[in-house]
Amino acid sequence: MRPLRAIQSVAAGTLLSLVMVSPLLAQATLPKFPSAEESDPVKLGWMVGSPPPADRIIRFNDGSMYRFPQMRWSFSNVRQLMPTTNVWRGSGNVSPLPRAERDDIDAIVFTPLGRSETMTWKESLGANYTDGIVVLHKGRIVYERYLGALKPEGQHIAMSVTKSFFGTIAAILVAEGKLSETATAASYVPELKDSAFGDATIRQLLDMTTGVRYSENYADPKAEIYEHIRAGNMLPRPPGYAGANTFYEFLVTLKKEGEHGQGFSYKTVNTDALGWIIRRITGKSVSENLSERIWSKLGAEQDAYFAVDLVGNEFAGGGLNAALRDFARFGEMIRNDGSFNGQQIIAKAVIDDIRKGGSKDDFAKAGYKLQPGWSYRNMWWVTHNEHGAFMARGVHGQAIYIDPKAEMVIARFGSHPLPANAFNDPTSLPAYHALAKHLIANPR
Repeated sequence: MRPLRAIQSVAAGTLLSLVMVSPLLAQATLPKFPSAEESDPVKLGWMVGSPPPADRIIRFNDGSMYRFPQMRWSFSNVRQLMPTTNVWRGSGNVSPLPRAERDDIDAIVFTPLGRSETMTWKESLGANYTDGIVVLHKGRIVYERYLGALKPEGQHIAMSVTKSFFGTIAAILVAEGKLSETATAASYVPELKDSAFGDATIRQLLDMTTGVRYSENYADPKAEIYEHIRAGNMLPRPPGYAGANTFYEFLVTLKKEGEHGQGFSYKTVNTDALGWIIRRITGKSVSENLSERIWSKLGAEQDAYFAVDLVGNEFAGGGLNAALRDFARFGEMIRNDGSFNGQQIIAKAVIDDIRKGGSKDDFAKAGYKLQPGWSYRNMWWVTHNEHGAFMARGVHGQAIYIDPKAEMVIARFGSHPLPANAFNDPTSLPAYHALAKHLIANPR
């Protein structure tokens, strides 16, 4: 194993200091990072001791919680480093997840996208810096692994998987007639009237077809993503910081770029605007909405929690932290047309609307080379493959993958060094599909 100093010398950080490498670059041009084994946070001893040694301490205010390999620990311990708000699991019993574990999954072989050599399922876990993964087949746990700092009783940050939870809640409100998908954002939150979102419809927010001047290019230190996450207290602020002080203060500053409805363009601010709208029309926080409508009904094992800005606004675009098996419960509920734990938690019509997907033409305009023929609907990614699979996705490897034909749900947390799914999709997406085909061909 490489010594810590050597690891730090090649691991040039993530959100703070990593230059976002274009997905079109050849694999050989990527920076060399230590392997999952070399960067194992338990072996490296992060935050162990009373106090920990100086070179093993991770902090928010110096940005070390987002640097690699430190983030392999911090992604499973966000609550120790940042302010958070709770998502109550409710007072009911934990819903059972029967176990029927299989010993034939690790050896499944697939070919990564864009490569000729094959890889096994087990090898893919290291390649993707997987922190935890659970597979449900017909509602039973057939595979479960925890690696690094994550434990079954622990929570992990979900990054943009969070978006799919709130796209779903907004779709529920639409189905209930409490939110009109043709109404504008400003009709619900007048403070957005003069912003880029003022004349955007709820449907355009949900499907991310808004025309907003906002870049998530981490290679550009002036990209709006940095202003956004600093405003929300997701990154430390530099000396003399004079920007917005909350997520909502930042949203009202955004201006239009082009027209709404012209094509899919993935921008986290759409979800934060949607979160504000949900808060306004329900009179309840993002956390309360999630608890009351979904979490308390799932029979979750644990409370979840949200990272929040300096006045307690939850980061609806990526701040949810939860236990792995509870993520699997949510995915299983979606797979079962909104039914789980003995009740209809979400109307089937809402799930049907997600599954059908959005406009493939709109999605194609975004230029995602690894997702040909996909679409985006209600903040879910829809593959339109032969199994009708769809998923929630988050940077660094977070995922809930649902394959209706295979009756399979995969929940995964990860801490890949690079904050773009283009770097783990080649070994994730074909692995998921290979497993689905294996379960269909080899029922038990």
